[in-house]
Amino acid sequence: MILLAKASTTELSFTYDGSYEGLLSCVFEAFNMKKFPQQIFKQTVPVFFTENYHIETDEQKANRVVVGLRKKISESALQMLFTCWMSELDGIEMLEFNYMCKAFQSQKTIELNFADPDVLELSKIFRKVQREAERMRQFVRFQKTADDFYFAAIKPLYDVLPMVSEHFEDRFSDQQWIIYDIKRKYAIYYNLQKTEVVYFDDLKIDIQTGKLHREALAEGELYFQSGWRHYLRSISIKERKNLRLQRQFMPKRFWNYLTEKQG
Repeated sequence: MILLAKASTTELSFTYDGSYEGLLSCVFEAFNMKKFPQQIFKQTVPVFFTENYHIETDEQKANRVVVGLRKKISESALQMLFTCWMSELDGIEMLEFNYMCKAFQSQKTIELNFADPDVLELSKIFRKVQREAERMRQFVRFQKTADDFYFAAIKPLYDVLPMVSEHFEDRFSDQQWIIYDIKRKYAIYYNLQKTEVVYFDDLKIDIQTGKLHREALAEGELYFQSGWRHYLRSISIKERKNLRLQRQFMPKRFWNYLTEKQG
């Protein structure tokens, strides 16, 4: 299947605002204008030596693309596209754009056509992002604050906080909690009723470990953390220690944020 743009001798690019709705708007406008880009950039990236169109985000157009995709691919494939977009990987826009265009142009679903390089690559990215989300569910460690809510900070490879919020809502439904993404500088906050995105102007944490400053912690929290580390050390069997296996199941990049690995 050949996109119309491949017949053009002038390289074409789109810029957009970096949102998922913006990417969907790019797909809509490509078919509307019959112009298919070879590159898609966030609007903060300067574009040289190419014919460029800036695509404004339009929720109605984005919704029309989603409605159209539902006629071509399954709901799980739609969710896969959004999950892959959360990877923030270089080139993810063109991978997803090509996938959507192929889905629209094909007479049958493309989602299991792993001979197609775009389908295959997105399936690999999907598994990576899912695995990172699962690690967040496993390795988040909360600290009780002086304000009587629970705080955790972590630095995931991909933007997976929206993917794990439901898990923590279910597991800690009777507690207020905040999970902060150190890399992206935003958090999800559960207020006993719903989870929302929040930002902080002056967050008193150690960026290297995710630990709150002592004055922000609840009374006894440091004692609890120390007791937890002592307990884990006391039940471990030195002769069975296998750091290679430990790193396989618990990547070392998470160790700084684990209570049991601190102190």
